[in-house]
Amino acid sequence: MKVKEIPFSIARSLVLKSQPIERLQSMDIQTIPVVVSLTSIPSRLHKVPLVVRSILTQTRQPQHIVLWLHEGMRHQVPKALQELVFERFSIRFSPLTCSHKKLIHTLKDFDATVVVTCDDDFMYHRTWLSALYQDHLLYPNSVIAHHIRSIQRDDQGQLKPYKQWRYEPHVDQRSESLLAIGGKGVLYPKNPFDSLFDDVDLFMRLAPKADDLWFKAMELLVGTPVRKCAVEVPEPLPIAGTQTFSLKKENVDQDKNLHQWAALAQQFDLEV
Repeated sequence: MKVKEIPFSIARSLVLKSQPIERLQSMDIQTIPVVVSLTSIPSRLHKVPLVVRSILTQTRQPQHIVLWLHEGMRHQVPKALQELVFERFSIRFSPLTCSHKKLIHTLKDFDATVVVTCDDDFMYHRTWLSALYQDHLLYPNSVIAHHIRSIQRDDQGQLKPYKQWRYEPHVDQRSESLLAIGGKGVLYPKNPFDSLFDDVDLFMRLAPKADDLWFKAMELLVGTPVRKCAVEVPEPLPIAGTQTFSLKKENVDQDKNLHQWAALAQQFDLEV
């Protein structure tokens, strides 16, 4: 978290905590046909209520929110999170420890439903979900993301370091190279992936810590396009105390994303 974000994060946290649960769980609202899905780890679990509250205060509400936890966390769910459970928010458990579970399980449990994934360490702006859904109505067969990168190779065809996979909207970049980044929110349309998408043995071998890359490979196998959300919304606010552990430090700083994408490209003969 950047120092300048701290006061805004604290202020947003206080506003969200002040919302009565009865108001957050109000059934007298119109929902959109979307399921919001996320997962978490023990060190962040006490902060997840803020994420859920930020989704329950969206201007357009999802039909359902589902939080996936490892089955070993059944007795670790804090009271503040349990109190939020109601008809439109559920907590479910999985044998998987990897972040892939927040999408593969939801796609199977909520068959033929649009799914939006988010992270467990951000509070999302009130128009975050409506912006994604607005673009989905225009491009119903595309993956829509608030943040994307572009997979890049050099003149010799070798993959560039992950930090150089920059999306430049005013530069001609191959549409197939666009990669949806999960942290700021991604909308997945109905049936976006190849049938291998839930092959646990395969994704744990090829991309165990890079669900974004695994899902990109599954999109390429069936030709699902990726688009950056055209509606700009304020950046999600990091939640104080959630940044101690992050896959970014390992995947980006140590460039493990590069190695995982190389493994996927080789396995599926991807030319991107």
